[in-house]
Amino acid sequence: MRYLYDFKSFLLHIYKNKNLIKILIVNEFKKEYLGSYFGFFWAFAQPIVFMLVIWFVFQIGFKAKPTTNGTPFFLWLITGMIPWFFFSDALVSGTHAVVTNNFLVKKVFFRISILPLVQIGSAFIIHFFLVMSLMLSFFFYGYHFSIYWLQLPYYMACSIFLLLGLSWLTSSIRVFVKDIGNFIMVLLQIGFWATPIFWSLDSMPHKYQYLLKLNPVLYIVNGFRDTFINHVWFWQHSTLTVYFLSLSSIIFIIGAVVFRRLRPHFGDVL
Repeated sequence: MRYLYDFKSFLLHIYKNKNLIKILIVNEFKKEYLGSYFGFFWAFAQPIVFMLVIWFVFQIGFKAKPTTNGTPFFLWLITGMIPWFFFSDALVSGTHAVVTNNFLVKKVFFRISILPLVQIGSAFIIHFFLVMSLMLSFFFYGYHFSIYWLQLPYYMACSIFLLLGLSWLTSSIRVFVKDIGNFIMVLLQIGFWATPIFWSLDSMPHKYQYLLKLNPVLYIVNGFRDTFINHVWFWQHSTLTVYFLSLSSIIFIIGAVVFRRLRPHFGDVL
C-alpha cells in the first residue's frame, strides 16, 4: 500500500508541477544545443540525415523492392526506425538523468524522481517532429490519412511508460555503478539488430519467433507499422498487448522501488 501511495503522490506531483516540468524539459532540450551556430538544427540533423542515407542506399542504390503489401521499402524501414531512435536516445539520457543534474539532488523541495521524465520529455520533442516527418513521407508517396493513425498516441504512451520504469532503474544504479552507462550502450547495439527494424519477424522460423517477441520494443516497432502500413488495431494483438503491458508494469514497479530505496544515498555519492 505504501508504494501505491507513493505512486499516487508522484502522479499528483507531476500534475501540480506540470508547468515546471514543461520548463525543465524545454531547458534540457535547449541546453543540449545552446551555443552552437546552427542550434536546434543539430537536434534533427543526425536522424534525418541517417534516414536520407538509408533512402539513397536502398531506394536508389540497391533499388529495394516494395514489401509484400506494396509499401515502399523506405517507408517500411523508417516506420520501424523512428520509434527505435526515441527509445534508444531517451534511455541513454534517462540513465544519466541523476548524475548530470547532481546539483538538484540535495534540493529539499525538488523531487528528483522527475529527472528521468524530463530527459524522456526532451527526447520526445525530437521524436514528435520525426513522427510528423514520417506522416509527410507517407503523404509524399501518395498515401492518405488513415483512421488507424489515431492509435499513434497509444504507442507513444507505451514507449514513455516503458522508458520511465527503465530510466528509474538505470539512473539510480548509475549513481553507484558508472559502468551501467556503457552496459546500456552495448545492450542497445544488440537490441537494434535483435528488433525487427531492418528485417521482418516473418522472415524468422516460426519456432524462434516467440523468443524475439519477448523484446518489449518489438511491440512498439510493430505497432508503428500496424498504424501506418498494416492497418491493425492494437487490441487485435491481444496476447502481445497483455504481455507488453504486464512486463512494462513490472519494470515500472521495480524501477520505482529501486529508485526510492537508493534515493536517500544519492547525496552521499554525488
